[in-house]
Amino acid sequence: MKHARRSMVAMGIGLLLGAVSVAYADAPFGPKVGVRAPTIGILPDQTGKARKLSELAGRKGVVLVFYRSAGWCPFCQVQLVALNAGAAEIQQRGYNIVGISYDTPEVARAFIDKRAITYTLLSDPKSVVISRWGLRDPQYPEGHRAYGVPRPAIFVLDRQGMVRASLAEETYQKRPPVAEVVKALDALK
Repeated sequence: MKHARRSMVAMGIGLLLGAVSVAYADAPFGPKVGVRAPTIGILPDQTGKARKLSELAGRKGVVLVFYRSAGWCPFCQVQLVALNAGAAEIQQRGYNIVGISYDTPEVARAFIDKRAITYTLLSDPKSVVISRWGLRDPQYPEGHRAYGVPRPAIFVLDRQGMVRASLAEETYQKRPPVAEVVKALDALK
């Protein structure tokens, strides 16, 4: 009887953890898993150099992180630093991390230098790519400092540009932890 009860509790915990993981299974906005991702074209990186996503990807693809601002958003700053701590683990799985925001290259460079970030941050100052991906946060009107920011989201793209996983929360104050990103990569076959 004890063994059966333990099994039921373990199964319940497993289901609960599975349910928690499902929250990260597909972002509630942006391109869906299984579709070809919208192009990002050519964007300047933190040094101002024009970059294509294909040249930044790892052997299997890219973990593309849309974030609000490395200059003023503390939630983004914490997320970007946490991703940096997990970058080696992500690279071991064949993916490189690339971040995109409306920050200028100068803002991205200052953050990279201050926090010793090891991956590339791309600049989309007019939010063209952010809008193309359906991620522009609609709550900020033109003229507001946050006008053009994306809703934070992480997309795993394969080398062919297909969305293989997406992770996001409904609120900008909470971000998927690095462990969930790694878990999503491990789930890909």
